[in-house]
Amino acid sequence: MDSDILVSRTRIATTTQGATGYLTVDLAALGRNYRKLVSMLASVRAGAVVKADAYGLGAERVGRTLYSEGCRHFFVAQFVEALRLRPALAHDAQIFVLNGLQPGNEIACAEMGIVPVLNSLAQWRQWSTAARILKRCLPAVLQFDTGMSRLGFPEEERAELAAALSGSTNVEILFIMSHLASADDMDSDQNGEQFAEMSRIAEEFPGFDISFANSGGVFLDDAYHGVLARPGIALYGGAANGGEKNPMEPVVSLNVAVVQTRTVPAGAKVGYGGAHVTQRETRLATIAAGYADGLPRCLGDRGAVYFKGIRLPIVGRVSMDSATVDISALPEGALTFGSLVEVLGRHQTLEDIARDAGTISYEILTGLGDRYDRQYRREPAAPSLGTS
Repeated sequence: MDSDILVSRTRIATTTQGATGYLTVDLAALGRNYRKLVSMLASVRAGAVVKADAYGLGAERVGRTLYSEGCRHFFVAQFVEALRLRPALAHDAQIFVLNGLQPGNEIACAEMGIVPVLNSLAQWRQWSTAARILKRCLPAVLQFDTGMSRLGFPEEERAELAAALSGSTNVEILFIMSHLASADDMDSDQNGEQFAEMSRIAEEFPGFDISFANSGGVFLDDAYHGVLARPGIALYGGAANGGEKNPMEPVVSLNVAVVQTRTVPAGAKVGYGGAHVTQRETRLATIAAGYADGLPRCLGDRGAVYFKGIRLPIVGRVSMDSATVDISALPEGALTFGSLVEVLGRHQTLEDIARDAGTISYEILTGLGDRYDRQYRREPAAPSLGTS
């Protein structure tokens, strides 16, 4: 056999067969989630937050899918993310950098047609200077702090900013924005407080469109929507509407391979530090994913995986590259070396894992590592071995 063909086939087998885990991104579900959010926003435009590599799912593939659904406004956090995404999208797609620019990136940003979100007078001055150097008007967005104390012009800088705007002809403000801190809690008083502050800012800076709603904000009153919403986690199937039933479709599934099985007696120590001690003879399986792959260390003795709908508790501390699960609930021999267990899927959501880990779905999603075989699909697929 030709050596090049052999190498090619070996590479394919290595990456698609016998992988330690399979992470599937359902692009069709992503598109339906976007359309659902658009329908909730009526005449308001819907952008998409694709920072952190689209929450770990692949910004280029996600961006192209959302563009095909009509999305034209894409938000990243850092300039380097915008540089990577820009070639994947058509020229009529606008990319916004939420954190603004570090000194020295202004000219490159302008030449790439990327729009910074300006959060301070220092960023304003840098962008305005770049416009003068290039001798052209440059677009920008202004972000205001309405009570989160994270990013945006603080109240004490607003008067100086207003004066700078009145005397500037080289920066075009596309819209003004702020970020809701508690929108996932629809009953939080902070939502109303931030809305009131944003209303005061709109009076101080009249004539500008407003972008205010994140994923949670879409589920609030229409008054929060502004003219451009910026959904993120809801696009990817995460719950953004507090304690109510999540209306979004899951976009991600994850199945991980079994490395080894064994039977241990009562009193056996499991994992680092011997943190778990078996109370009876126990059948165990070690799976090929750990905290380097997005399974938080604290899931030990709290979280679980599933096999054919049966919950298998994670026992002992999660390691960097592996975790151990109790498979005693399964018939002997049902799960063996190479079997796949469900980490995310039909029986376990992002919110389920986040709850067990004492964190949020954002952290789980963005923490999924790059050692899984990633599969993108647009049509429903047959159930995996771990969920059938």
